Amino acid sequence: MKTYSRNEKVCETDERIKKVCLVASGLLRVVVDEDVTTDFVREGDLYLHLEATEPKYVLVAALPTSVYFVPADDIWTICKEYPPVAFELLRLTIERVANLRKHLQQISSNTSEARIACAMHELTLLAPGRNGGYDKRISQGVIASYTALSREVVNRAMRDLQVRGLLRKDRHAVHLQMDSKAGTPSSPREEIGPPKL
Repeated sequence: MKTYSRNEKVCETDERIKKVCLVASGLLRVVVDEDVTTDFVREGDLYLHLEATEPKYVLVAALPTSVYFVPADDIWTICKEYPPVAFELLRLTIERVANLRKHLQQISSNTSEARIACAMHELTLLAPGRNGGYDKRISQGVIASYTALSREVVNRAMRDLQVRGLLRKDRHAVHLQMDSKAGTPSSPREEIGPPKL
C-alpha cells in the first residue's frame, strides 16, 4: 500500500498493463489531456483502465489517498479461478462506461450552474464530509476540471449559490442545499456502491 498527498500523481498510462489500483481510503481522479477530470475512483473502488475512453490518462489524488496496487497477472489468475469475480469486474466496467456517458450528457445539456450543482452533489457521495456535504479539501479547480468549466466560472457560481443561501461551508465540508423547486441534482453514481468482490 502506498499513500499519496493531494494533487500527487499516482500512476500513468504506461503503468496500466502492470497493475490495478484499489483505493483503500481517499479519492482519486482520472485525468486526461493534462487537466480534464473524466472520472473519480473512491474508497473501495478498483480502477480498471478503459483503452477506448481514456487512451492516455494519469491518476491523481484529489484527497490524501492510500492505494493498493494489485499486479494485473494476479487479477487475471483470480478471474480464471473464480468466474464470479470476472463478472463483477465486467459489471463495474459497464457501470463506469454508463457513468461516463451520463456525465458527458450532463456537460452537453446543462447550464453551468446545473453542472456545478450536479458535480457537488456527486462529490457528497464520493468524498463525504463529516456532517454531510463533501470534503472541503476538494478544490474549485477539481470541480472546474470535472465540469468542463473555467475555475472563474465555478468560483462565481459557488459565490452566487452561497449568496442565495443554497451553499454553505463549515470547517470540514461544503454543503449544497437545493430548494424544493430545483430538486436534488441527479448523479450518475446515485445507485452505485463499492464493488461486491
